[in-house]
Amino acid sequence: MIARRSFLANVLAATTAPRIGWADVGNPSYLAAAREADGGFVLCGLDRDGTVGFRVPLPARGHAGAGHPTRAEAVAFARRPGPFALVLDCARGAVLHSLSPPANRQFNGHGVFADRGDLLFTSEQAGDTSDGVIGIWDVDAGYARIGEFPSGGTGPHELTLMPDARTLVVANGGIATDPLDRSKLNLRTMRPNLSYLSLSGEILEQVELDRALHRNSIRHLAVRRDGLVGFAMQWEGAPGAATPLLGLHRRGTPVRLAMAPLADELAMQGYAGSIAFGGDATEIGITSPRGGRLHRFSAEGAFLGAVSRTDVCGLATRPDGYLASDGLGGLIAISAVRTAPLGRSDCAWDNHIVAL
Repeated sequence: MIARRSFLANVLAATTAPRIGWADVGNPSYLAAAREADGGFVLCGLDRDGTVGFRVPLPARGHAGAGHPTRAEAVAFARRPGPFALVLDCARGAVLHSLSPPANRQFNGHGVFADRGDLLFTSEQAGDTSDGVIGIWDVDAGYARIGEFPSGGTGPHELTLMPDARTLVVANGGIATDPLDRSKLNLRTMRPNLSYLSLSGEILEQVELDRALHRNSIRHLAVRRDGLVGFAMQWEGAPGAATPLLGLHRRGTPVRLAMAPLADELAMQGYAGSIAFGGDATEIGITSPRGGRLHRFSAEGAFLGAVSRTDVCGLATRPDGYLASDGLGGLIAISAVRTAPLGRSDCAWDNHIVAL
């Protein structure tokens, strides 16, 4: 593994080099973090057929990334709770900037560009209370931090931009954690929610689950072009419960929860790791690395079927379905009619595939 100091040493001339677009690195369709066979960590660019384009080293395990809409720049976030976020030049393999949250703060693994790539928003929480914060970074000012606002809840995880390009949707997981040992501290008082925020931090709408499901932590998000939001959940209650792990929401309407048949739901082991709309977005999928399964649902919440795959987690939209990844290095194309391996790399793919 490359030492962290060598990454920081790369933050130099790359900041004044000509800006390079995604076409210069092969027009990748996705970003995915991985652990390589030698124990090092990387962020990779992938195309739709599973070919790995660029590999940029990371100093530690990555979680998710955010790709700039035009430049070949990606922000790689540490696994939650994380002390670093690195802005990477995906063409040169250089670190452009190393972002650190304010004191007593941690990154929570996700971020998103907005305002045509001029701003970066990051999911964070206070180290002592786990109160959620959204950090704001000015891209053209060298990713300078220019502000922050509350996330609308506790323990925020993923956030993404709504189709209007003016609204953020945030998955507030509801869990207070100890940043030193990742212990979960407030399971009895959990209050996960889905929050819609303006880019200036105004809370536009919030939705919560029924009290009986207050231990269903809302974690990951997928957004359709018409504003339908899918959210994946992780059950923090007693093991063996068959709780819904997929929710669907459209602003101004009640949440719709979707469940598989009992045996299939139990097989997920209370954990959905990634979520994506598939193909033409008439269906949506969630994965469970614990259960080794992908579950497919219609956009109305009807169960369509399951695919078994050991340690599957990463999931992204592909023209005819999904691209999925697993911890054994596999990349798989999944559609309504077939499952086809696309290839295997000598690595362990991490939790997410981020579409560019």
